[in-house]
Amino acid sequence: MVATGPTLGYTRGSVRRAAERMLRVLGTEYLDVFQLYWLGVTSRWSPGIAEELVKLRDEGKVRAIGLSIHDRPRAGKLAEESPLDLLMIRYNAAHPGAEADIFPHLAARKPSVVAYTATRWRKLLQAPAGWTGPVMTAGDCYRFCLSNPNVDVVLCGPASQRELEENLAALDRGPLQPDEEKWMRDFGRAVHG
Repeated sequence: MVATGPTLGYTRGSVRRAAERMLRVLGTEYLDVFQLYWLGVTSRWSPGIAEELVKLRDEGKVRAIGLSIHDRPRAGKLAEESPLDLLMIRYNAAHPGAEADIFPHLAARKPSVVAYTATRWRKLLQAPAGWTGPVMTAGDCYRFCLSNPNVDVVLCGPASQRELEENLAALDRGPLQPDEEKWMRDFGRAVHG
């Protein structure tokens, strides 16, 4: 699958030009996912931009439209009311707020959810001050995200073949058991401070 988006998406024209440029560069007839990045900072949501994204999807140039966003209440509202097929959100053991602010709003339309920053920029891979228990691994972080039935995909960034294999082996263990989930949530709260 190919997922991409405009570096800056402030106008409907810039969104269309970015999609058509990526189609040419990649030499393909369609993009699997075309999304606005970091809504509110490097892109904006407006009726015109929404219309252009839907038009690109209707024309078959993109198969799914989405965005990445940190503003959880706004993401919840977009999950309910927008034509978006996908939301890319921050979700991890230190930042589980999507469980209250976004996930309850998915039921009506069921957009896909991509979780990013699963390791909280590696902060979940080291013990915070005063923590004496076990520390999460990257694989634990990915399992935490994927154990939530609302999360469809979690982004991972292994630095080596060995790390990739460790992450995949962790995922083979399946969803979290209740004791694992409790430990990870406690650890996430400690890391968050």
